[in-house]
Amino acid sequence: MSDLKRINCQQASELCAIESSQIIDVRDAGSYQSSRIKDALHIDNASLGAFIDNADPEAALVIYCYHGNSSQQAGYYFIEQGFTEVYSVDGGFEQWKLEHPQDLV
Repeated sequence: MSDLKRINCQQASELCAIESSQIIDVRDAGSYQSSRIKDALHIDNASLGAFIDNADPEAALVIYCYHGNSSQQAGYYFIEQGFTEVYSVDGGFEQWKLEHPQDLV
């Protein structure tokens, strides 16, 4: 089984630049609608099954939440579902907002 990798915002930004990578936002829907990292998909209980069915489990999966705690829990879940390269962003969206505001929509 793969291990969850914790990465900082700079490392996450570099991973997200790779075309095959996937970035997901596990915050609440209102926060996602308000502002998010460019190209991030919002994943919640309603969309989780479809994402798992359609995503490439071999591609890098970058997960973020508010501060980097919930994304770790989500990451372990995705590893259990067969994803092999799973990353949790330390500091989450709040840290990304400080370091990479140009990447937000």
